[in-house]
Amino acid sequence: MKIIFSLSILLISGQLAFAQQRAKKVDSIIQTIHNKYPHVAVSIGFIDNGKEHFFNYGSISQNNKVEVNKNTIFEIGSITKLLTANLMAQAQDEGKLNINDFIDDYIPSEYILSEEIKNKIKISDLASHQSGLPDFDITKLIELNPKQPLDINKETIHSLINDSTKLLDYGNYRYSNINFVLMGMILEHVYAQDFDRLIKEKILIPAQMTQTLTTNFNVKNKVVGYDMNGVEQAYFFWNPLIAPAGLLKSNASDMAKFLKALLLIDGKIFKATAITEETFFKNTRREIGFGQQIERNGDNTFFYKTGDTFSCSSILAYSKKSDWGIIILINEHNADLIRELFNAIYEHALEEK
Repeated sequence: MKIIFSLSILLISGQLAFAQQRAKKVDSIIQTIHNKYPHVAVSIGFIDNGKEHFFNYGSISQNNKVEVNKNTIFEIGSITKLLTANLMAQAQDEGKLNINDFIDDYIPSEYILSEEIKNKIKISDLASHQSGLPDFDITKLIELNPKQPLDINKETIHSLINDSTKLLDYGNYRYSNINFVLMGMILEHVYAQDFDRLIKEKILIPAQMTQTLTTNFNVKNKVVGYDMNGVEQAYFFWNPLIAPAGLLKSNASDMAKFLKALLLIDGKIFKATAITEETFFKNTRREIGFGQQIERNGDNTFFYKTGDTFSCSSILAYSKKSDWGIIILINEHNADLIRELFNAIYEHALEEK
């Protein structure tokens, strides 16, 4: 017994040392890259074998030297889609729907599918961006409302859905926001509750995410966001129609809690990952799950979702096999910088070679 006990202590000590080593590597990489972009605020939450680590660099704005911390709010953009997809998977687990059902019987009666596309689009097609439906013309929306292009009314969505008579690329991947708008409508239909209340009751409260914000984000500890040219940008207002596609605001602390719910906590959020981690589309360029992307590198597999708004960029990624999860938030619309940060962290600290 003494030998077994001693070996157990050594194994636990070794795991802790390895976790600390990975965390130090992550911090070193962030610091090196942030030195190239000192004007950008970076907030990162890293889960390694269940242990939380937080790394923060920069200030909440270019004119305010208050440093960001793990509780500083950013826009998370389309990472919201991952939470929406988890809600939909929970709905299947609860018997509210089946993700292979056609959408026809779940969308509000005011949205009328043409004869050509009735009984064609499945819920899983929405979540994997394969519906073939037309998406919002973001260029036109920016022209109409440069500061708040997502201030869209029902008439705009009606015209996209009701006037569609063809699914030009059905079954092929084409990133789409309208898909997740429809998923929000379906969720509201099967639960008879609005999306704001649903996401609070089924994800934010169970995961103890007390600082993830929906309609009201008037808080002091939040970053000012910028475009790539350094021009200050406003946050997107909460539009309940568009919200399921990308309007949540959050921080590294709360998103680390969500990662723990995906990785470690045996509850409804964790159970739903059995669906969200399935492959629904695959070609030589990408593999798509239910609301997220899948990356395979030899025996290494991780899942991820990026988010971009006018003012912030972000990525959430995790690996159950290697027991890590990471959220990276920056206060600049800069997908290239997010990619540089994540790729460097993955290659030098997370990839098992």
